[in-house]
Amino acid sequence: MSADPVAITRDLLRCPSVTPAEGGALAFLEKTLKAADFTVHRMTFSEPGTDDVENFYARIGTEAPNLVFAGHTDVVPPGDETAWRHAPFSGEIDKGELYGRGAVDMKGGIGCAVAAVLDHLAANGGKPKKGSISFLITGDEESIAVNGTPKLLTWVAEHGETFDHCILGEPSNQDELGDTIKIGRRGSLNGTLIVHGKQGHVAYPQRADNPVRGLVKLVDAIQNEPLDAGNANFQPSNLEFTSIDVGNKTVNLIPGEARARFNIRFNDCHTQESLRTLIEGRAAKASGGKINFSFKWEPSNANVFVTQPGPFTELVATAVADVTGRKPELSTTGGTSDARFITNYCPVVEFGLVGQTMHAVDERVPLADLRALTTIYRKIIDRYFA
Repeated sequence: MSADPVAITRDLLRCPSVTPAEGGALAFLEKTLKAADFTVHRMTFSEPGTDDVENFYARIGTEAPNLVFAGHTDVVPPGDETAWRHAPFSGEIDKGELYGRGAVDMKGGIGCAVAAVLDHLAANGGKPKKGSISFLITGDEESIAVNGTPKLLTWVAEHGETFDHCILGEPSNQDELGDTIKIGRRGSLNGTLIVHGKQGHVAYPQRADNPVRGLVKLVDAIQNEPLDAGNANFQPSNLEFTSIDVGNKTVNLIPGEARARFNIRFNDCHTQESLRTLIEGRAAKASGGKINFSFKWEPSNANVFVTQPGPFTELVATAVADVTGRKPELSTTGGTSDARFITNYCPVVEFGLVGQTMHAVDERVPLADLRALTTIYRKIIDRYFA
């Protein structure tokens, strides 16, 4: 292994790239990949009311197939830095582990992909054995994902770039490296149920209309029945109420309005439109025309997707098993990722490090896992172009 994934990841960790700050991470990647003869583009995208975000696309080769490694260099804030064993942006190594915010989510995955690609190029005269290799890197994954991957993909397509397959280096593994490949994600939809009543004094309830009673009834009706039973690729969809609020600071006042916020994680039995229809229908049936209610639905770019198992997923799974000795589960569990955007351009799977410490104090990764993941990526590249 000529390129060192530990050193590359360590340099990335020393860049304080908390969303939306670039923090030097993309500049480091630009310098590293330009030295390997990649054509590199850095672009900043904007949207009214949001932070500007810098993004990165690099490619070596001009022919198909184009294998893409995707990821994000932005990280969540470290929180109380005094609670960390090592400073979150120091990239310290301690007892065989590399510490730093983003070590597993997901600068470690990017570091391994870069190292694997550089090794492949070195073994083939400085260029891919055939076809092309690209990097699609954003700085907006940990935020609202507006000025990141969606716009980066549009920019790439407008410039005539096409992809054949993509590996997203998110920390897909649950407990051990090699236990899980993500082939899909459930969608996510947020909403608020609002029950409208009439404010009044608690001593004179006949003069008021308490919305809390109606809210409790509708909440129960909405979540009383399962949304579906799941299927071969997905676990059942679930709706969870996460807050109930009446904005009432006193106990002798019947509120005029009551709200309940909820989130739905849904599989491919539904679309966002069909879910809204289903939930609103349940509320209407339960109200019997006697409860004045409405829904406020938030815009969502988190749709459900699945990459059907086939030759590409088998290639990745075989490389994982060869290195780790484990047959990975093909899973669609977990939250959302930028794969939901990439799937509109090419088949995508997620495979990276173990996610046990992501977003936690003392986020860290074993050095052995960085080297093993690099070996897996190198096998995938070599076999993909064989």
